[in-house]
Amino acid sequence: MEIINYVGFDSSRRRVNFPLKAFSSSFKRRKNAAVNYSFSHTACAPVSAAGVTSPSFNFKIILAALGNAADYSVKHIKQAFYGICITVGCLLAFFAVKNILNYAFSYTGPLELAGSDTAELDFLNKAMTLFALDESPDYSSDGNLLDAESAQGITADQIFRQPVEFKVYKVQNGDTISGITRKFGLKNISTLIAVNDIDNVRQLGAGQKLRIPSMDGLFYTVQKGNSLAGLSARFNVTIEDLLDVNELESNSLAVGQQLFIPGARLDSEQLHQALGDMFKNPLSVSYRLSSRFGWRADPFTGARSYHTGIDMACPQGTPIAAAMSGKVAFTGYSNVFGNYVIINHSNGYQTLYAHLSKIFAAKGKWISQGTRIGLVGSTGYSTGPHLHFTVYKNGKLVDPFSVLK
Repeated sequence: MEIINYVGFDSSRRRVNFPLKAFSSSFKRRKNAAVNYSFSHTACAPVSAAGVTSPSFNFKIILAALGNAADYSVKHIKQAFYGICITVGCLLAFFAVKNILNYAFSYTGPLELAGSDTAELDFLNKAMTLFALDESPDYSSDGNLLDAESAQGITADQIFRQPVEFKVYKVQNGDTISGITRKFGLKNISTLIAVNDIDNVRQLGAGQKLRIPSMDGLFYTVQKGNSLAGLSARFNVTIEDLLDVNELESNSLAVGQQLFIPGARLDSEQLHQALGDMFKNPLSVSYRLSSRFGWRADPFTGARSYHTGIDMACPQGTPIAAAMSGKVAFTGYSNVFGNYVIINHSNGYQTLYAHLSKIFAAKGKWISQGTRIGLVGSTGYSTGPHLHFTVYKNGKLVDPFSVLK
């Protein structure tokens, strides 16, 4: 009964009557105390006696709060910066390792040939010989015809004392530069090449007109400072011959004047450039020479073995170009050479391109120098991506570096 009277229990209405007035007064006192406590711990002053609030900011507390916020921000910015640096460093390390591994797997050591594959290697060497061109050049490396007989009984002095004359000749089907040279009694094929400014004799076609001089020689355009005496010494021809051949009445020369130099010929590089005999590197990118041409020690037995070409190590998929214009003699696959291409060129030259990942050349097709014939690979017996490049001359192996420019 005492507990029921304390909480104000009304048995007739069966509900509890709280002392609301006392509770309300207590709540207000607590609220005011909390407000006063809050203001006392902020930058604002408590309420004045007159009941009017007069805020007064404490700058020390504000500065301290800003400092704490700045310290907090700097701390988190540093942490974020360190995190970014670590992430970037990990990414750089990952890509560096990836590139190193790619480089390691993209380049190969010396080509290793097993002893059991020797017979197949010999077979391919014989096949290269069988694919050799039947025609052999009828002129020497300096352009002189090997069987020139047209000038027998006539000395050079007798020829050079006559003024040079020219004829016009229309190229016929089946004509060659050496055949035309021989037909008109000349001795050196560079005469027709130089006089007619022929860049590539392979481009001579039926119906094309050529100027044919009555003697061997080439044109020279007079430059500032030239004299007949100087030209005579330079081309090893007498001043009298220069005067007679060009029908000059005096020794004076004019800049831009064209003189025919009797007996002169193109230098070896110019001649072979026009003949299409100048080899170009089959790879247009940098490569590592992993094995040279010639004798070498076998990587397993140490015995001496003969390497038939050069190995040019470079990344998988690198384009391979024809080193010189010619006709594709064969494309195929070998356990030793993998995918390979053989091209016949002029003057008895042949080239072999081996270990290709893909072949683009077609058998029997004529291709120009620089034409893409395939991609570098590691097919056949190979330790990694590289191009095996072999050069034959009249069925005999030659060092590729002896012809590459």
